[in-house]
Amino acid sequence: MKNIAIISPSVRTGRNSHRIALYLKNLIRENGLASVEILDLLRYNFPLFNERLKYQDPPLKEAVDFAERIRTADGIVIVSPEYNGGSPASLKNAVDLLVEEWNKKPVAFATVSDGMFAGTQAIISLQFSLSKLGAIIVPSVMRLPNIDKSFDENGIPADKHKTDKRGIAFLKELLWFIEAKDRMAG
Repeated sequence: MKNIAIISPSVRTGRNSHRIALYLKNLIRENGLASVEILDLLRYNFPLFNERLKYQDPPLKEAVDFAERIRTADGIVIVSPEYNGGSPASLKNAVDLLVEEWNKKPVAFATVSDGMFAGTQAIISLQFSLSKLGAIIVPSVMRLPNIDKSFDENGIPADKHKTDKRGIAFLKELLWFIEAKDRMAG
């Protein structure tokens, strides 16, 4: 069974995007799509980036743990809210911490917002940065607007049937890229 890590990057008080990380985790488990874990950057509480993990002496324990979870995941889902047209600084901070761990790693994005535009601008620079690090960017993006109204605090969608249909299609594309990568490596 494949292993998917979901990065929940918001560290804000009252964050709503974590609802989507919870939703995707539950959807993956309910449908037996993969094993799954959430990498919650609020819990990691990384300091402001000052050096890549491989050059830290001594390395930050939390960073080593995060790197290992990224390394052992077959694919990554990044749930990105949009702050002023970009992704949260905590996410860019975590991405820049690693290098080799992103290489040839399938990465899919779920963009979210409390408004109507679903965080569509949030991932543009992140997709570029991750592709420069060798990640495989999954073209399908799950865009989720109005999450404060359409998902409860436990990640349960108001319209479960419709949202699950979209979510499963999104996750199956990530799984397709994981399988394609494995076939090419084999």
